[in-house]
This record gives sequence, structure tokens and C-alpha cells, in this order.
Amino acid sequence: MRHWFQFPIIEGKASRQAHCDLPEGTYERECGKEGFFGPASHMYHSNPPTGWVEWDGPLRPRAIDTTRLEQPGESPWDASLVLYNNQLKLRVWNTTQSMNHLVRNGDGDEVLFIHQGSGQLYCDYGHLAFTEGDYITIPRATSWRIEVEEPVSMLLIEATNSGYQMPDRGLAGQHAVYDPAVLEYARIDDAFLAQQNNDQRWQVKLKARDQMNTITYPYNPLDAQGWKGNLTVFKLNWRDIRPLMSHRYHLPPSAHTTFVAHGFVICTFVPRPIESDPGALKVPFYHNNDDYDEVLFYHKGNFFSRDNIEAGMITHHPCGFSHGPHPKALAASQSQPKKETDEVAVMIDTRYPLEVADLPEGVENKDYVYSWINRK
Repeated sequence: MRHWFQFPIIEGKASRQAHCDLPEGTYERECGKEGFFGPASHMYHSNPPTGWVEWDGPLRPRAIDTTRLEQPGESPWDASLVLYNNQLKLRVWNTTQSMNHLVRNGDGDEVLFIHQGSGQLYCDYGHLAFTEGDYITIPRATSWRIEVEEPVSMLLIEATNSGYQMPDRGLAGQHAVYDPAVLEYARIDDAFLAQQNNDQRWQVKLKARDQMNTITYPYNPLDAQGWKGNLTVFKLNWRDIRPLMSHRYHLPPSAHTTFVAHGFVICTFVPRPIESDPGALKVPFYHNNDDYDEVLFYHKGNFFSRDNIEAGMITHHPCGFSHGPHPKALAASQSQPKKETDEVAVMIDTRYPLEVADLPEGVENKDYVYSWINRK
């Protein structure tokens, strides 16, 4: 039996349409379940829901500057762990050198997001060129390595004990957001065949059950001559994503879902026109994370709902409190509204709470919790 009402109850001053035509002098806050899919109510407050002036306690919004991470390692397994739980591990890896070994993740599928740089990826399935802005999905237990052409900075998003799937696009249809035809997969091409022609010993560094194993071959194990099936390594660039839009209503982040895994989703915010309806909100609405932690990695552009956030930074908003646009962003959206966004960001929403890894001093901006204070 469902215990939630099947109709909206209205008390006091309220808008008939969420995120539009707010009662004068009010701030809307969405209180929802199951991300943006479950039962929800909208509160209309006299003051911004983020108007705190003091915060005491470990559960707080965080801002992490990944450009301050030092990473001397030459392997993805040397990457800095940033956030994690039993379903997800988020790492950041910066490298200037090509790999002289293979890696294999026995704990889950990986999505690599290439923040900077370019190169060539070789894997069990073949060869794939990559560049800035690419997502690369790698099935669990796939051996792979990269050759660096320009220094690479990437996110490694591990779906522990899970695989990645495309989201259900519902009424929008299977070709909306991105047509599967734009996906590029690893090929057994001349470059892949050429790299097989050596007799040197190759090591595969296998991560399994959070322990490292080294497997040595007297030959290059990337020696496939062919394959068939529907499991492979493929890539998607954010420039090939065509976002869902409404000129009269600010769509929730779930409308921008790119990949789905057990316990979390990956969304992509790409440039789009801003709502033109005079009564519609033009920045992300205030909301509670009542069931999900929210993580944003800022790739490039002007992050219009945030102050003092630069490319390469990560924000983490754990469930349990309200958040939304910074005061300057909200004021600018009302007085000098832009016609389009130019931000590109990767968002990860996790069903279960995330832990923050031990980070070097200076990587986290510990004053971020106070960035919502309206300093006129």
C-alpha cells in the first residue's frame, strides 16, 4: 500500500506550477524522495533556505580542488581517491607519461572522463583515440592502457560490483539526449595490430577486492584478432549530447542523466538555452538531498549557479540539508538574465552516503560552507 497522497495539498501561499511564478517575496525549496522521481513538496520561504551564518559539525558541503593533488604515479591505480562508498569510487588521475603496463579492474566497471589531454587507448577490444571531453566506458576485468599525446587529467568513476547502462529516456525516445549511433567503440585496426608485434614481457596490474595483483605475460596479451558481441569499450563526447530543454520550466538534473549504475547515476550538464518564460526559474532551484548525495565535477565554462568555482574542482553536497544557487548567481538571474549557459559539468548522484577520502592539506576549501552568505 502506498502511503503518499496522489494529489498535491496546498497550504498558504504557493505556486500552482513548481519552479514557476513564485509568490512574491518567496524562495522555493523542493523536498523530495528518490532523487527527483519520488513524492515531493515545495516550500515557499521568506528567506533563502541556504541563509545559515554558522555551521558546526562534520556533515557539510565541500569543495575540493583537484588541481592541487600531487600524483607522481604512472598508473591509474596511483590515482588519488576523493570520494567513495560501497557502490562507487571516484578517483582523479593526472599523467604525462604513456603506460608501460596494462591495468584491469576486477571490482567493477569504469567510466573515464577525460578532463584534459588526448591520447590513444588500447584494450582487449582494440584501439580507441580519445580527447578532452570524452567519456570512456570500460567493462569490468578489461585490460587496458593509454599512450599520452597531451598531458592527461581524468576522472575514474568505478561502479563497484556493477555495470553501466544507458538511462530509460521514456517519452523522449531512444534517440534523445544522444543517439546511440554517435558512440564510438574500440576497433581492431592497424594501430591495434601494430602494437601486438613485440616479444617483450607485459605486466597486468589487476585490482581485485581492493588488493593489487601483478600478472606477467611473455607476450602482449592485447593480441585479439577479432571479436563479436555487444560488450565492449566505447566513448561518448559531451559535445554529442543534446540536452532536453524547456523554455518555460527549469528541468531537474535527472533530465540530464548520461549513465546509470547500481546505486548512482552520472549526469552531464552541457551548454543550453536558459528558460525564457518570465515566470520560470533560471537557475537550479533550492532543494534538499533527502535520499541522495550530490557530486559535481566542473569541467569547463562559466558555472553560472556558483561563485569562485573553477574548472577542475569538485563539490560534494551530502544528503540532509538544503542547497541551491549562490546569492550572486540568483540575483544575476533575476536582474541580468543570460540567454544560454556555457558550463560543462559531470554530476554524480549517489543513493548511499559518500565518504571523503583523506586529502592533502590545502586541497579542500574548508570555507565553502559559508559561500552562501550574502555579502553585498
